[in-house]
This record gives sequence, C-alpha cells and structure tokens, in this order.
Amino acid sequence: MDDQSIQSQAIGVFDSGIGGLTVANAILEHLPNEKICYFGDTAHIPYGTKQVPTIRHFCEQISAFLLTRPCKAIVVACNTATAAALPQLRAKWPTIPFVGMEPAVKPAVQASRSHKIGVLATQTTFKSPRYQKLLTRFAKGYTCFENPCIGLVERIEAGEWEHPATYSLLEEIIQPMLINGVDTLVLGCTHYPFVQSAIADIAGEEVEIIDPAPAIARQLARVLAGHTLLQAENISPKHEFWVSGNEDSMRRALTRTRFGSNWEIDIFKGEQG
Repeated sequence: MDDQSIQSQAIGVFDSGIGGLTVANAILEHLPNEKICYFGDTAHIPYGTKQVPTIRHFCEQISAFLLTRPCKAIVVACNTATAAALPQLRAKWPTIPFVGMEPAVKPAVQASRSHKIGVLATQTTFKSPRYQKLLTRFAKGYTCFENPCIGLVERIEAGEWEHPATYSLLEEIIQPMLINGVDTLVLGCTHYPFVQSAIADIAGEEVEIIDPAPAIARQLARVLAGHTLLQAENISPKHEFWVSGNEDSMRRALTRTRFGSNWEIDIFKGEQG
C-alpha cells in the first residue's frame, strides 16, 4: 500500500458512548481534511464502574474493528479506557499510532492561583497508575479535590444536558470544591464538556474550566505528521459513526457538533461483548 493511500485512511476514535464526540469535534476543527470513523460502545456504557480487564477486552475488540475500516491511527477518546488499556493496545498493534486521554492536571496546576484544583473523572481513572503519576509529577504542593461524578455520564447519554436534576447533581459535585477554594476544574471525562455551560454557571467566572479535547487534537496532528500520515488533500470526507447499542444518544449529540450532515451512522453487529 502506498503512502498516499495510507494517508487517506480514517482516524479511528472511540469511547464508551457519546463523550468522545467532544474529542472528534476538536479533531474535525483542527484537521478538517481527515476522515473520522467513530465508535461509541453504547451497549456497555458506562466504563467507569467496570473492572479493568473488562474494559481492556472492549477496547481491544473496538480497536480491531476500527482497523478493518481501515484506520491509520486510533484515538482512545475516553479517560477511563486510556487508563485501563492504552499500554496493552500499543503493545498489541505496535505499528499503529494510538493517542490517549488523561486528566489535564498539568495545565490545571499552571492555571491555579489558589493551589487547589478540582478533578471530575471516574473511579477507574482516579485509581489508575497513570493518574497517580500525573499527580506525583505535576501536583506537588497542590491540593486536589476529586469527585467520580456518579450518574453524570448516564444523564449526559440520555440527553439531559440542561435538566434540573443534572444541574442539581453538578451542584452537589462542584459546590464542596468551591467552598474549599478550588479555582480550576478539570473535565476528566470526555462526556463532561456536554454540560460545561452548567458547570461554568455553578462555578462562576473566577473558576477556570479545562477541557483537554483541543490539546488532544493538536497532539494527534503532531503524531500524524511524525508518521507522515497527515491527509494532504483538501477534501470534505464522509465520516462514519458506529454504535454497539442504542443509537439515539449518538444522533442527538451529533447535532451539537461540527459534523453537520456529512456523516452516516450504523449499528455494529459483530461479536463485541
């Protein structure tokens, strides 16, 4: 296969559901000529409450599927999946560039004036060695307040982004952090930018909210360039979206992205499970 045909292959992006669309949207903005093939594992959401071996199994199956589309690189657009499976994915497919997520602890520390940051993520992310290394490396001398945001992903998947119950849940999560002097919040799950406006309303103008999606898009661009995989042609590709379960949340969420009508969606009918 020649270099040009490889460059024209898609970028695979996957998440437990619609959360990774926030990353895919950032990729589309930063790399508009690239085709995106997205997989939302809606049959198994949420990942944050599952055991690590189970998450790794799902991630390997999804990656194997994306590579059949074919995809030249894969973005693990899920903090939980990255924490659980990224090293194993890279070891299984050493010739494929994998780009993962991690809570934006470093930029939060750089932005904080009070030396107190809040991280919204999942329990699996908080327990991971990857996250603990971030704290050790970048957050010495800082106080980090953590909340696993139980139930928030499910509300976002249901499209309840502006529902009063979602707002109340966010208040329960964020207010204790604010009382303790947090001035920077990290969105450590790709679902959470869907409710960023509510988070900002609760937190107030003095609190900075960090969404890592734009940084991931820039990192992907660097990785593709380093592997000579950037799409050189000025095109408007047709993007693919796949789900393993219900597709309603995906269709609803796509209306809030840059993808417009230039996409198609299908149900995965393989052995993923």
